[in-house]
Amino acid sequence: MHNWDFRRGIASMQLQAQLGVEHGLSLAACLEGTGLTPAQLADSTAIVSAHQELALVRNLVRGLSHVPGLGLEAGTRYHFTAYGILGFAIISSPDLRSAMDVALRYLNLTYAYNHITAEEGEDEMLLLFDDSAIPEDVRQFLLERDAAAALILQREMFSSSLVPRRVSLRCRRPDYAEQFTRLFGVEPQFGAARNEVALDAAVLDSPLPQANESSRRMAEEQCRKLLAARKVRSGLAERVRDRILHQPGHIPPMTAVAGDLLLTPRTLRRRLLEEGTSYKALTDEVRETLAEELLSAANLSVEQIAERLGYSEAASFIHAFKRWKGRPPHSYRLGK
Repeated sequence: MHNWDFRRGIASMQLQAQLGVEHGLSLAACLEGTGLTPAQLADSTAIVSAHQELALVRNLVRGLSHVPGLGLEAGTRYHFTAYGILGFAIISSPDLRSAMDVALRYLNLTYAYNHITAEEGEDEMLLLFDDSAIPEDVRQFLLERDAAAALILQREMFSSSLVPRRVSLRCRRPDYAEQFTRLFGVEPQFGAARNEVALDAAVLDSPLPQANESSRRMAEEQCRKLLAARKVRSGLAERVRDRILHQPGHIPPMTAVAGDLLLTPRTLRRRLLEEGTSYKALTDEVRETLAEELLSAANLSVEQIAERLGYSEAASFIHAFKRWKGRPPHSYRLGK
């Protein structure tokens, strides 16, 4: 199960289909292999899988390979309104630090394929874009798109041009490198060890012009409910999840669960994929949900929680929790 493999709103597919049509692709060509009709694409309330959006992205990358910096252009279309209620929670936060915390905690309500985390030093904060799980044929496009979208969102918070200290990217220097410089305001370093955008720590605590604590609380509560609703399982996935929940500290192997359900492991894997999930995703969901409850209500140490969730060592649990929530368990507990 990839970090990006979760259900999402359809707004992102709408934006990218519009991009494709404006560059000369037919709507049918944009939607090929997505399983969506034009009428379904127009339904702003629709929820799609990450794989459906990935199919559209592939159509753009293949059909518009002659357009330089297509991912950058796509990213500039992601204004805060594209993120729905999460966008309002972000932009009504008191400062950039709080806004980034909200965005990373509810990353599964965005459209990102890069796994985005933050590292704070003495005088700067690094936004890290891990693209290692993204298929190679669309990796460049989605790195450009997600990085540009993050920049646009930050600038809209301040209603001004926020220029990073530096930008480092793992990819080779493309022929259109100057487009990065024009967009970010700084020339990136290409061929770097990891993808990162460095922000001056001085801006992190600057008040945001649209800050509103009441609006932020209400919007974040709706984000929690929306995220919980998207995690609701039915069908075979729910039956598998129930079996995992019986003994969360002793996750059964997929072969055992498949046997309980009178299925072969291969059939179980295929049917879960058809429902937009996987066995690993379901075990992660169970552990994530129980971890939140234990950190919020139980007087247990991180080490004790890790043991109850079936981790052999606390470090593995901490790494998994940071992947889920964008911050370590201790920080999450203090923030409750």
